Amino acid sequence: MKSRPGVGASGRENKKREGGGCLIMKDAATMKAELKKLIDTAAGRIPADLVIKNCKVVNVFSGKIQEGDIAFSGDQIAGIGEYEGKEVIDAEGRYAAPGFIDSHIHIESSYVCPEEIGRLLVPHGGTTIMADPHEIVNVCGIAGLDYMMKAAENTVLDVKYELPSCVPATPWEHSGAVIDAEAMKEPITREGIAGLGEFMNFPGVINAADSDLDKIIVAKREGKFVDGHGPGIAGKDLNAYAAARIAADHECSTVEEMNDRLDRGMYILLRQGSACHNLRTLIKGVTPENSRRCLLCSDDRQPKTILHEGHLDNHLRICVEEGLDAVTAIRMATLNAAECFDLKDRGAIAPGYRADVVLLDDLKDFHVNRVFIQGALVAEEGKYLPEIKRYDISTVKGSVIVKDFSAEKFKMHLKSNKVNVIKILPGGVVTAKDTAEIQLDENGEFVRNPEEDIVKVAVVERHQGTGNVACGFLKGYGIKAGAVALSIAHDSHNIIVVGVSDEEMEFAVNSLIAQEGGMVLVREGKVLESMPMPIAGLMSDQSGEWVDQKLTDIHEKAYEELGICGDVEPVMTLCFMSLAVIPEIKLTDMGLFDVTTFSFIPVEVE
Repeated sequence: MKSRPGVGASGRENKKREGGGCLIMKDAATMKAELKKLIDTAAGRIPADLVIKNCKVVNVFSGKIQEGDIAFSGDQIAGIGEYEGKEVIDAEGRYAAPGFIDSHIHIESSYVCPEEIGRLLVPHGGTTIMADPHEIVNVCGIAGLDYMMKAAENTVLDVKYELPSCVPATPWEHSGAVIDAEAMKEPITREGIAGLGEFMNFPGVINAADSDLDKIIVAKREGKFVDGHGPGIAGKDLNAYAAARIAADHECSTVEEMNDRLDRGMYILLRQGSACHNLRTLIKGVTPENSRRCLLCSDDRQPKTILHEGHLDNHLRICVEEGLDAVTAIRMATLNAAECFDLKDRGAIAPGYRADVVLLDDLKDFHVNRVFIQGALVAEEGKYLPEIKRYDISTVKGSVIVKDFSAEKFKMHLKSNKVNVIKILPGGVVTAKDTAEIQLDENGEFVRNPEEDIVKVAVVERHQGTGNVACGFLKGYGIKAGAVALSIAHDSHNIIVVGVSDEEMEFAVNSLIAQEGGMVLVREGKVLESMPMPIAGLMSDQSGEWVDQKLTDIHEKAYEELGICGDVEPVMTLCFMSLAVIPEIKLTDMGLFDVTTFSFIPVEVE
């Protein structure tokens, strides 16, 4: 299907995909012939290539529901009305909506490759996603971006990539690459790069740091947007952030934060992911006056969530459940996103627009019957129809490089038994800074008290062979036996490990290194469960169903054999314990970090 004529993000109908997705210029004669055919089809002078008959068309411009046929000419919509076609599909009175656009998602957080995320999302009505690949670029640099762009050519899902803006996310950790403004100049010009990804280093923008301004200017000179990430910013700081023309923000957790950003001209991305659930809260702030600046996004979406709840079809169900008008909700998933990200060719069912159409049984449950992308039927009743091909992963394998590691690296040699603690707050990724009194042996080493929910946590650098290992304490995870180790630790994705003893933690890390990344659960010198992730230590090369089953098994073992708290998501929670842009306190490979003061702090309370 990718060989069909297509249009770019700019809406210029001057390119087509050929030879595995490579974009080449169309000649003027071809463009003229296609335009003539489109107009002749729209006028009814020639039959359409495909007609979807007996539809209730959701008009996102007028807010009306129109009855009629939808005529396709190649990859574009010719018109709505009464048409005859070479091929006819009877919608049987179903609703026809524009293809859904996820306004912000990280493919890597699904733990599957781009080809697989396409297979999973398209049957739920997803036709375009705005994907920020900063996870893999933090590990593999531009080679990671190259892989993601090539892999995306093997799915009919239109993946619009944003060039990661903050690699590393912060200067307080070691990542696998450093992407500065100079390194951005070539990739930002690529056809498949829609803009600059979420600018997580908001202090750098607010304080007008030279390096951050240089990055923003790289995008502006190409006429491309800059996506946002500004949790908790308010007042003049928010003014400063918005003054840089940051287009959108997906980090709002309250209606007040949402309104503050809307007042300053930003788009708001209402998030409902596997980890963060903000949609039901924020939807209460959506009004007829501000709804056109509101979009829907996932941020992260694990296979389990997709397979059991869906994608943006699930977002739409929630919107309607919360009392939002169905057409308004659909507009947030289509036209609003297209306008925000300058996708002039899509977001509506109208003449000359891209033929991305979703047939829905109703506007309450939003069950997806069929999905069309660029005029071709690509999914029917939950089944992805195109042939599945996979791109070679050899350039992003072997990404776990650990130097001089042993259990000795976990020794802390503390002089005080009063320590700073990372306290988990269930249900999200925000942590609290806490203190506790712990037991020490004669060498100043931590002695775990089984009656207290405090355990050692460590981050092991895995990119540059620095040998860095930083240790701290974690409260609220609940682990009572064994250890858990992951090569997924946002955003630099070093190894993070937590366990009841240094020996268990050492075995977990070594087991993870042996399988080249992923997830591993251990107990008493045995691997209880594991999920190898050969793609940069972030993604599996298996199916979404396989990943779902593995995660189910991992969760089961985590709760039943390791005793992890039932209200804590054992993988996702641990992944975020090193993300030094989310308050209040986190651990990187360089030490314990206070996000509220943007400074390292000692483990011992001074």
